[in-house]
Amino acid sequence: MNSFGDAWELVCSYCKTKITDVAYNTWIVRIKPLELDFDSNTAFLLVPNDFHRQTINRCYIPLLNEAFEAIFDNKFKIALKIPEEVEQTLATPKTAEDNSSSNYEYTFDTFIVGSSNNFAHAACMAVATNPSNAYNPLFLYGNSGLGKTHLLFAIQNEIKKNYPDKTIVYIKIDDFINEMVESLKMKTMIEFRQKYRQVDVLLVDDVQFLGGKEAMQEEFFHTFNALYDAHKQIVLTSDRPPKEIKTLADRLRSRFEQDLIADIQPPDIETRIAIIKRKAELLDLELSNEVCEFIASKLKSNIRQLEGTVKKLKAKSLLTHEKITISSVQEVIADILNNDVPPEVTIERIIDEVARTYGVSSDEIRSQKNKSANISNARHIAIYIAREMTTLPMVNIGEEFGGRHYSTIIYSVNKVKTMIDKDRKIKELVDDTIKNIRDR
Repeated sequence: MNSFGDAWELVCSYCKTKITDVAYNTWIVRIKPLELDFDSNTAFLLVPNDFHRQTINRCYIPLLNEAFEAIFDNKFKIALKIPEEVEQTLATPKTAEDNSSSNYEYTFDTFIVGSSNNFAHAACMAVATNPSNAYNPLFLYGNSGLGKTHLLFAIQNEIKKNYPDKTIVYIKIDDFINEMVESLKMKTMIEFRQKYRQVDVLLVDDVQFLGGKEAMQEEFFHTFNALYDAHKQIVLTSDRPPKEIKTLADRLRSRFEQDLIADIQPPDIETRIAIIKRKAELLDLELSNEVCEFIASKLKSNIRQLEGTVKKLKAKSLLTHEKITISSVQEVIADILNNDVPPEVTIERIIDEVARTYGVSSDEIRSQKNKSANISNARHIAIYIAREMTTLPMVNIGEEFGGRHYSTIIYSVNKVKTMIDKDRKIKELVDDTIKNIRDR
């Protein structure tokens, strides 16, 4: 069990809330934990090359320092190493496949089953045991943090074990969309389609973000049909059932609904206690029944919060070597709840989501020059949502949209209000876009 590896997951989660997805995926994701040296109070981290190290030292050390202090309540020096500088055993950190604590996230054996998820668990087991012949497609839905992604990876690992020759692809729908956009730019759509239409099993996370994106829905519809007609297994997850993704094309919604839909609800207290005890066991952390029950009584709706609490308790135990008490748990739970507060909605997030929905770029929405109908509509919608979701004055919103006069912002807001009143589809598009922005 790699204790520093578990603590590093918390450090990464902290960093992710502070920087853009692009920065996080480019610089933080590629860092690997090596060693936490308590004698010298130093965290040794592995980066892929010297250029990466220079960039981290120049731009992200303050963020890493802040994250380590938040997780450990202690300041650490950050020492970055490249593979050539460390022993071979350290230069090849364990992957998700061979790290025992990471495997916890991915198997049926470690998925705690209770009344809130037993139907979804049984459906996934049936699919993994007999792909394409049990439920196809299988559609799982439930709030964030309840185990949908865990079940997708469990399906993947079980099929790999039972059918090693099958080709399996897991992807988040955002990555599918971004890859498609890049393929269109690079004129490599043939390769893109081959990648997704020739697999044996396609596992897709967060399909709710497909709503409103017509071109992407069209491509995914044909991918879905190609796989289904070839008797290939499809499993989809969402935060809501297909009927509640209002801007999903009817023909795609009907495909999603044509076999089994299973929901996952928040776990009951017995299941929450079992999850806490299992995670503590895997982390070699001793927790009393009283502590487990206390955590379960305070965190009721999100499995990630339960597991995050246990991981943070383990991280703290590495420093203090003291027995975990109710008092120490209260501090950790307060930190977990504070860190779980959704990041503030920014104009950048709004423009990015509207741009994805309309298939345009964020720069085009901000542009004073581009006035094509599609981009103008996207701009009006983005301005309306900015007015609805932020407290910025119209003058400031105008500045965010390429320096537009506040009267232009008022015009856009009123125009969209009129469109919403007259056109149900516009209202559904705006509602879905707002929900997607909140859920990211």
